[in-house]
Amino acid sequence: MGWCGDRQRSARQRIDHLQGEERFQLHYGDLGDPVSLHTLISKIQPNEIYNLAAQSHVKVSFDQPFYTGQVTALGSMAILEAIRLAAPEAKFYQASSSEMFGATPPPQDEQSSLQPRSPYGISKLYSHWMTKNYREAYGLFMVSGILFNHESPRRGENFVTRKIAKAVASIDRKGLSKLVLGNLHAERDWGYAPEFVVGMWKMLQADQPRDFVLATGESFTVRDFLSAAFSSVGRNWEEHVETDESLFRPTEVDFLRGNPAEAEAILKWRPHVIGTDLAQLMVEHEIDCLNSPTGFLVDGIDWEQVVESVFG
Repeated sequence: MGWCGDRQRSARQRIDHLQGEERFQLHYGDLGDPVSLHTLISKIQPNEIYNLAAQSHVKVSFDQPFYTGQVTALGSMAILEAIRLAAPEAKFYQASSSEMFGATPPPQDEQSSLQPRSPYGISKLYSHWMTKNYREAYGLFMVSGILFNHESPRRGENFVTRKIAKAVASIDRKGLSKLVLGNLHAERDWGYAPEFVVGMWKMLQADQPRDFVLATGESFTVRDFLSAAFSSVGRNWEEHVETDESLFRPTEVDFLRGNPAEAEAILKWRPHVIGTDLAQLMVEHEIDCLNSPTGFLVDGIDWEQVVESVFG
């Protein structure tokens, strides 16, 4: 679901539509509280665990490095230890990040060196290596997916793709005057989150645990994404966008483009929605939100179609 409009809505609004479904049960835990995680995993005895939680905003990680390390690095450590002690049969997926590659030249794949350039990337690297260590030390089924940027209308409003999509819709329909952004030259490999989720699931269905890069294999600058987003409503981005150096990162990752060859060969996974298509998709959803009486819409996903597209 993508949400828009009233920011005071429930913090669970992206899952509110699942409440009451028999297969969906909400449990409370905290990555900063290892006891709560151990208790939950011991009680539930899950077959599969996906650690998607983190302080995941790269720019914020420079402002809050200690918190980022506690949650993004040590939080995953708490899950690993809880699995080892309480549910060793569970399969575990760790959400690693393309930000771990940092200064490594593209294209980046499973054999590329890891040179992170932010507290977020460094924290993810810790979790990545700890997952590998637990797999090798204790014989547990644990994998890391090194995912390049995967976006959708559900993206948080402080991330650049969602920020752009919301602004374009507001400029086009409500007369918002301008959009302020940071570095427009950063180049990223942007894909569609539902397709990446299928890849994550597929990793845990493999016979043997191993790490994979998930990416589209194509890259676009922020300028490219801006151009596609504004063009989808017939506007020129240069008339509406300003840059502010305070939004730049202290150390920038200039160019990320993944090579998903191993995922394609072994998992038979290949994404189809790339950056410019994604920009149009996200803008269309924001416009639908603005046209909705409630200002809030679920972005319906046909999972059968997504799976067929990816494995086709």
